[in-house]
Amino acid sequence: MTRTCRSRRRTLETFAAYLAADGFVEPLREELGDVSAEYGRLLVAPGPARDAAWAQNVWLDPVRIPAPSIGQAAKALRAIQRNWSLHAHAHHRRATLIAGELPKVSAKPMVFGSPVPAAPLGAWMLLDPQTMLVSARCSSPFPDGECRFVEDRSGPPSRAYLKLWEALTLAGEMPRPGERCVDLGASPGGWTWVLAKLGASVLAIDKAPLDPSVAAMPGVELKQASAFGLAPEEIGPVDWLFSDVICYPARLFELVERWRASGLARRMVCTIKFQGATDHETARRFAAIPGGRLRHLFHNKHELCWTSF
Repeated sequence: MTRTCRSRRRTLETFAAYLAADGFVEPLREELGDVSAEYGRLLVAPGPARDAAWAQNVWLDPVRIPAPSIGQAAKALRAIQRNWSLHAHAHHRRATLIAGELPKVSAKPMVFGSPVPAAPLGAWMLLDPQTMLVSARCSSPFPDGECRFVEDRSGPPSRAYLKLWEALTLAGEMPRPGERCVDLGASPGGWTWVLAKLGASVLAIDKAPLDPSVAAMPGVELKQASAFGLAPEEIGPVDWLFSDVICYPARLFELVERWRASGLARRMVCTIKFQGATDHETARRFAAIPGGRLRHLFHNKHELCWTSF
């Protein structure tokens, strides 16, 4: 076989694997559009890895490796690198025995404020008892893309705070003491609680009141108004604009575009909430904004997180 033929064959065999969050295979399938194989939540699509908002983890360089025995499978993985995470899909007993032969990787929940793990973490699974699908490089440093935290079960008024913890952790940047933040759709105050705990100055905007414990936190001011009824110029320059407001995606896009045109928000973090069918068209419009990042967080439901720093 000539070098040209070998190169063409490798190109034809290039593919990536995309792991959907539990319960969200359909939006990922619709987003990818050209899925060639499915293994539960793991979808395979031809061509190099691409941005996929609904993928909780992307296997960037997947390859098939023979696994004729448990020992040989583990040896093959150790020969590539140290740290591996099993994606349990099928042949669970055999896969567990192989994983037991590999170095242990800590899966303890993170303390908020800690940096993301720096060591490379590969992913693997058994396609059949004698074949592994293996990717040494993945888009997420967490097993199956699951960013888990040591939770605060007494301070925040809702579990929405976990979404913001995750968004800021993955971005590697968060508000500093004294920075000015606006929290649109703030009630009952989960995101405002996070920002105030960081020492930021927070203008919470919502028609509904904040939880009294959040409203009493230092640096918190509530303006009971519609997030869509206030012009950015009425608020003025802010270091961070946050939105977890419930609205149709297209309406949120218009709000974001208004703030972008004003030039008054240095950074933005917004939840795009889908009501009924997934609005892929508006999601693509968010993804096309220069400097933005769109992704489904582990703590998201039928929604996406958009950030712009």
